[in-house]
Order: sequence, then structure tokens, then C-alpha cells
Amino acid sequence: MIKAAFLSTAAAAAMALAATPAMAGSSDGQIQVKVLATAVLPNGEISEVNRDLIGLPAGTDTAADDNYVPTVAVEYFLTPQISVETICCVTQHDVTAVSPAAIAGGGMVSNATIIPATVTLKYHFGEAGGIQPYVGAGPTYFIFINEKPGALARTLGATRQQLNDHLGVALQAGIDIPVNDSGMALSIDAKRYFLSTSAHWFNAGGTEVLSTRHRLDPWVISAGVAFRF
Repeated sequence: MIKAAFLSTAAAAAMALAATPAMAGSSDGQIQVKVLATAVLPNGEISEVNRDLIGLPAGTDTAADDNYVPTVAVEYFLTPQISVETICCVTQHDVTAVSPAAIAGGGMVSNATIIPATVTLKYHFGEAGGIQPYVGAGPTYFIFINEKPGALARTLGATRQQLNDHLGVALQAGIDIPVNDSGMALSIDAKRYFLSTSAHWFNAGGTEVLSTRHRLDPWVISAGVAFRF
């Protein structure tokens, strides 16, 4: 139900964007705005356990769940082939244990909200107004807010949880397919992020009782409508 609601919202926004400014569009304009339905598919496995005062079972590993959100991308063309793009979205994830079997499914992090501040420099193949595949790369900074200890972490004695904001890199590839001469196009985009974060759990007295490092490295897959003007 959540996935369907997000996709419906993104589709409705895309149709509104395409319809509203159609008279002012241009297939070779310098600004392009995209409204997209996006799947955020993170990893979340533990790469290091740096502190454990709560008896985390040996061999514990974790995974982060997927999420589906509407996103907006804004792009400025420096030349017909080179552009700079940034995205706007917020995504929320839980992190659960996947091993050993005795604790599989137990929550370690609940409702971690991420703002993935990302800027990419892109190179577009082909001519403006035609089909344009592209590749890109750039820095990203993941900001974590509102995270809480999951049910398993609370059972082990943690009452507060924190994920560190972290800098990483994003690689990007996609394609824009024009549908008219007024700057409207269909867009498919894939990004792979490379970054890790440190997770910290604290007890009621404020003592850090567990510290781990996690690979996030999400795939972020989007599809929607672009409008260039």
C-alpha cells in the first residue's frame, strides 16, 4: 500500500508538471526539472563491531529495508552536453538483524530518516531534443534524523540510537527520451551510492553500549517525467 501511494503521488505530480508549463518549454533550454518515482534499495550490513557491552550474539549481521518515495531533480545545463544536477527527497528505513537465526527479524534501528544531499556532474550523449543517454558522478552527504533503537536493541538494553552523518560518492547513469518539441521527456535514472555510517546505541544512563559500522551503498532507481525550459 505504501509503495502504491508513493508511485501514485509521483505520477500525479509528473502529469501536473508536464501539463502546466507546456507553452514555455524548450528542448534545448538550460534548466530541466524531473518529477520521479524512486526506489531506494540500501544494503545496511555490519562491516565492523567497535564496542559491545550488551552481548550482541556472535555473527550478528543486519540489513536495511527498501523504501519508495517521490523525488524531484533540478538540472542546469552548462553546455549542451554537460549539466549539474541536484535531487530533493527524504527516505525512511529500518535496520533489522538477519543473522543468527535466533534474532533474525529483530529491529536494531527504527525509522531512520535520511536526507541524501547529492550533486552530480553529468555528461549527455546525443543532441538536445533527441534521445540523450547520460552518465554522471558527484559527492553526496547523508543526513540522518529521528532514528530510534529498534525492538531488539531495546531488549538488549539500548534506549537511544544515533547514526552519524556521512560523506560519500554517487555514480549515475540514465536516459531522457523526448515525447514532444516543448521540452517534455520520459526519464529513467539509476544511481549507486558508496558510503558507510557508524551506528551508536546508548543506555538510560547515557553510556554507549554498542557501536557498529554499516555499509549502506544503496541503489536508487527512478522513473518519471522531465520538463526542460
